[in-house]
Order: sequence, then C-alpha cells, then structure tokens
Amino acid sequence: MMISTSLGNKQARNKAWRLALVLLAVGAAVLGGCAGFTTLGSEVSSFGEWPAGRKPGTYAFERLPSQEARGESQKVLEEAAKPALAAAGFVPAAEAAKADVLVQVAARASRAELSPWADPLWWRGAHRPGVYGPWMGPRWNGLWYDDLNRIDREAALLIRDRATGKPLYEARAQGGGSLSPTPGVLRAMYAAALKDFPAVGLNPRTVTVPLVD
Repeated sequence: MMISTSLGNKQARNKAWRLALVLLAVGAAVLGGCAGFTTLGSEVSSFGEWPAGRKPGTYAFERLPSQEARGESQKVLEEAAKPALAAAGFVPAAEAAKADVLVQVAARASRAELSPWADPLWWRGAHRPGVYGPWMGPRWNGLWYDDLNRIDREAALLIRDRATGKPLYEARAQGGGSLSPTPGVLRAMYAAALKDFPAVGLNPRTVTVPLVD
C-alpha cells in the first residue's frame, strides 16, 4: 500500500513538472514571437561599381517579358521596392524614357516541409546541408518544433544605366522562417538590400530593418 501511494505521488509530481515546463515554453514562445515580428533580418549580398560622385537620380522600372506577363504580381514587387529606392535617394522619373537608371526587381519563395522526426540533438535537426554542418532542420523552441514549415524568401534588385544599359548595382536579400512574403515582408527585404547603397560591403552580411505592415 505504501508503495502504491509513493508511485502515485511520483506520477503526480512528474505530471505537474511537465505542465510547468509546457507553460514556461509557451510563455517564451509568445514573447519571442512578439519580438520577432517587429524587425526582420536578412542575409544581404550586393555587387557592382556605382560611379564615384554620381547621384542616384531618377528611375523607372523595367520588366522582362515573363514579368510583363505577370503584371499584377510584378506590380506588387515594384510597389514594395519603392520605399527602399526612395530611402537610397532615387525618385520616380516623370517619363520612363528619360530616367537616369532602369530598375528590375524580382522575388521568390519556397516552402520546405521539414520532417517531424528531425532530432534537435543533431545541431538543428533534420539531415540536410546547411551553414552549421550537415545537420539542420526545424528550430527547437523549448519543448516542440516551431519551424516545421520553413519559408525560404529572396528578393533581388538590379539597377542599370538607362543610356548605356550597363549594370551599376545589384543587391539580394534572403532569409527564412515562418513569415510569408507579404508586401510588408517584401518592403523590409528590399530595404535591407539597399540599406548600404552605394557601398557593396561584406557578402553576405546580416542586415536587420524594422518590419512595418
């Protein structure tokens, strides 16, 4: 009888301990989630040789035939890039034919459904190549995975001289996580891509900007 009571008390304590851990993890996840949506970090790479002393000037968007065929989708990207171009000193040209530079923008996103069997013991989980070694996967947050449906995002921008067609500056921002490529996320990615304009900096480098919808 004493053995049965002892086992019952032990099971009750274990249950209470597990519940406490779950509540603690939930609280940490909520706080972390709230903080994560105020800024967005991207890995930025930039290339080119912007002419010394040249002002940003006026710009007009340029579309490839395939982009023109997806006019509405391309317009979303262009609208998302406008604030970043303005912050870099560019202004829209009244006439595209007289713009100082032409700007092409592109973006892509892919969803990676990671294995729920990924084990956090092996670096970050599932067996796939990554910057931390061969073992990467869902992010381990307390007691459960919070990155089973990772979305990889990339936004790219190319600035060419309109008169000569010469590429002057190229920038790319990429990142991943649970955020979909909404207009707000795209604006933040283009802002990160052009934050160092006209410098090229270290490639790649982490750039964090405010995330504003």
